[in-house]
Amino acid sequence: MLDFIINILATPAICVGLLAMVGLILQGKPVEEVVKGTIKTIVGFLVVSAGASYIQTGSLLAFGDLFNYAFNMQGVVPNNEAVVSLALTKFGADSAYIMVAGMILNIVLARFSNLKYIFLTGHHTLYMACMLAVILSLCGLSSWMLWIAGGCLLAFICAFSPWYCAPTMEKIVETDELGFGHFGGLGYWLSAQCGKLFKGKVNESTEDLNFPQRLTFLRDTTVSIGITMVIFFIVVTGVAVAKGLLDVAGDYPTLSALVSGDTKTHWLVWAITRGLDFSGAVYVILSGVRLIVSELVPAFKGIAEKLVPGAVPAIDCPVVFPYAPNAVLIGFLVSFVGGVVGLLVLALVNKAFPVAMILPGVVPHFFCGATAGVFGNAEGGWRGCLLGSFVHGLLITFLPAAVMPVFTNLGFTSATFSDADFSWMALVFGNLSLNVGATVMFVVSVVVFLAPIVLSLVTKKKSA
Repeated sequence: MLDFIINILATPAICVGLLAMVGLILQGKPVEEVVKGTIKTIVGFLVVSAGASYIQTGSLLAFGDLFNYAFNMQGVVPNNEAVVSLALTKFGADSAYIMVAGMILNIVLARFSNLKYIFLTGHHTLYMACMLAVILSLCGLSSWMLWIAGGCLLAFICAFSPWYCAPTMEKIVETDELGFGHFGGLGYWLSAQCGKLFKGKVNESTEDLNFPQRLTFLRDTTVSIGITMVIFFIVVTGVAVAKGLLDVAGDYPTLSALVSGDTKTHWLVWAITRGLDFSGAVYVILSGVRLIVSELVPAFKGIAEKLVPGAVPAIDCPVVFPYAPNAVLIGFLVSFVGGVVGLLVLALVNKAFPVAMILPGVVPHFFCGATAGVFGNAEGGWRGCLLGSFVHGLLITFLPAAVMPVFTNLGFTSATFSDADFSWMALVFGNLSLNVGATVMFVVSVVVFLAPIVLSLVTKKKSA
């Protein structure tokens, strides 16, 4: 039974669908509306997941492999799934218990503190639970003490990350009834601060840029993303061909491993198809997001009104993509450039003393960089989008490099998380766990969880 419950909580679509169902029931909606709202919410999440999965497996991973080969890059590619898959073999049960405890305590925080956000991105909750199980074990925590300490820290970051993203999130979606639930929060916040540097100037949004009349068709997101990614794929694959990765005589055995065994596809046709695949997957993601938002936000009002007054659902990063599609594309590309520049900086530093060489992972630079672009654009227009996403690219290069020693201590010598909140949580609590005993770490974790509740009570007494 516990395995069934954990599987439900770890499946975002079903978990969020059930929350939508509870919200509709609490509002006294008729059965037909409850069924419709629940199913459409689940389908929306499945559509988003399908689009995201297709981007990763169909385009981004191949692009990343080709890019690294074409430009002779060697090092560690930050990847959440890679670390989690390694860690779950040893900390699987602990991760599950921490995840359940953290989700329950997240609701407690939303009920009794000013951090009103309920984190609904299930896979990120699991990843953070897994990371906390790993780093808290450094100080000797185990069994129930590990589960409670991990649950406290998980609940804290689940409420805290959406909270510090909230001011800009409200500008993006033009409502305070929708939160941002993705553990790249520090990077998005930093991008927004970069955008604020341009306040007081004429700040055209990326969505309002004037194109020549003949180029207005580029305002169509599907078209502009498709053209841009086709060009990128042609350039990178062309360089790989020139370097001998592919056999230009007509048979492409090395490329065939990249394209599921198809040895008859010409590299140019393959590049064009992959670029348009990317655009199609983004279209699917945006469609799913619109479906989720239209159903989940009204349904969640039941939970906010009846169970946790003022609660706000915090949803995965693609939720902001429809609000600034141009910023999504610009943010991805510029964040990736920031990652390349960050790699060059690390290479220079490495000449003085050894540091981890962090390669620009295409997946994090797309999902996180695109989001950073939207946040920077919301605060500072296209200038904020450019600066914010570039700084974000540097951040998710330097932070994983800084946190590598923590994971090396646990035997993960070539693996690290990509998104900013994973990195800073591991940097702070991982290093603390390395230097204190189990009892101290347990107390610190509980205090971190209780602090927002105590501060809220003190604030209420002062205002009374």
